[in-house]
Amino acid sequence: MEAQNTRFLGEERLGKLMRKFSIPCALSLLVSALYNIVDQIFVGNSELSVLGNAATGVVFPIFIIAQAFAWCFGDGCAAHLNICQGCNKAKNAHKAIGTGLVVTLFSAGALMAVFYPLKRPLLSIFGASENSIGLAVEYFNIILAFFPLFMLMNMMNAVIRADGSPGWSMASMLSGAIVNIVLDPVFIFGCKWGMSGAAWATVIGQTVSFVISLVYFFRTKTFKLTLRSFIPHLKEFSRALKLGLSSFITQMTIVIISLVCNIMLKKYGGLSKYGEDIPIAIIAIESKVFTVVINLVVGIVLGCQPIIGYNLGARKYDRVRQLYKNIFLCTVVIGACFTLLFEIAPQAVVRIFGTPDHDNVNPAYYWEFARKTFRIFLMLVTFTCLIKMTSIFFQASGRPVRAIIASMIRDIVCFVPLILLLPLAFGIEGILWAAPAADMIAMIVAAILTITFFRALRKEEKSLPAADPEPQPVPETL
Repeated sequence: MEAQNTRFLGEERLGKLMRKFSIPCALSLLVSALYNIVDQIFVGNSELSVLGNAATGVVFPIFIIAQAFAWCFGDGCAAHLNICQGCNKAKNAHKAIGTGLVVTLFSAGALMAVFYPLKRPLLSIFGASENSIGLAVEYFNIILAFFPLFMLMNMMNAVIRADGSPGWSMASMLSGAIVNIVLDPVFIFGCKWGMSGAAWATVIGQTVSFVISLVYFFRTKTFKLTLRSFIPHLKEFSRALKLGLSSFITQMTIVIISLVCNIMLKKYGGLSKYGEDIPIAIIAIESKVFTVVINLVVGIVLGCQPIIGYNLGARKYDRVRQLYKNIFLCTVVIGACFTLLFEIAPQAVVRIFGTPDHDNVNPAYYWEFARKTFRIFLMLVTFTCLIKMTSIFFQASGRPVRAIIASMIRDIVCFVPLILLLPLAFGIEGILWAAPAADMIAMIVAAILTITFFRALRKEEKSLPAADPEPQPVPETL
């Protein structure tokens, strides 16, 4: 890579850089979230109604598992590329990226080999009831067949953003989403294909996004892939893998909490007036809406990843500090706006996904649980956003240990134990209160990690000689 291709990351105004990189990235991830949301909206407003929403909800964690691997490899390669750019040592980055593509493809094949024979027990574990299991399997069969394209598309988009082309990544995701939105009503209502129609609309959209992403890899800016790039280079790839582990853990924790949450909702929902299907359907809607909020925040900080990595590699620490402040402010504004929406008008949000008109569903109980879920479960969504933002910031900074701690503290260390314990005393409402309690504890830990990080950065800054002619890689330490 030529230094002049990326030097502007250390010289251009930060506000201008954020607009150039973060807005397309945030829109790209927002569009990514729309894939599942669009399906759920059309399914919820069809004759499938609440059971259709419940079916797509129990398949959602399977998507997250696939994304966990794809984002791990993609975000890791992207962070590695950007840090190397700041150090002027990116000539071997293509080896990590080529290996990452190969590993992503093999991971997709492995997931398909495991999930296909285990689909029914797997979907049952994630909360599918006797009423919704058939619809879930119908949707899942088609989605799973296209896992290789879905995972490669997600992996490649992370690298495209790091290569300085966030607009291309956004165009890739937006094109696929538009195809999905157009085909959903055609297949679901026009062709009367039901869940299969929703699934086919999704995978065709994903295929379009994949093709657009693939085209970019023939015109990259700061690295070039050759046949030698696809020969596994484990040493080079291991550096990227360390930086991507926090993305993997973040996504897998979503799967774990979805699993535990659905099991507990099924258990305590069956013991409550709401029954099994209402809580599962509402949490499925909440998960999709929550994904929109988180993807906006994640898009902003991931968009800044090239700027963070370059300036850390170039040891321009003042710019790193200012960049963090800018990202922090954007995150707080987004979190506060959505908090107000969820507290003031939760029913309006849920109504977008259809109304209950199934014989097994009591509308009064449905809307009651919907209001409680959005007002309690998402009460401290601003803290959740800040915690996720902190984890990705550390990842982009080459601090994988801090990133992993920030990823795990909220979901694994706090939320899972609380969701198991609180219902013993408070029933199904205890599940809802587990989220804000976990957010409060995890926010304190994230604040401590951030303060100590910047103190260490300032100490390192003071120890630098007056003129450092050769920028060195930022060490991957705590």
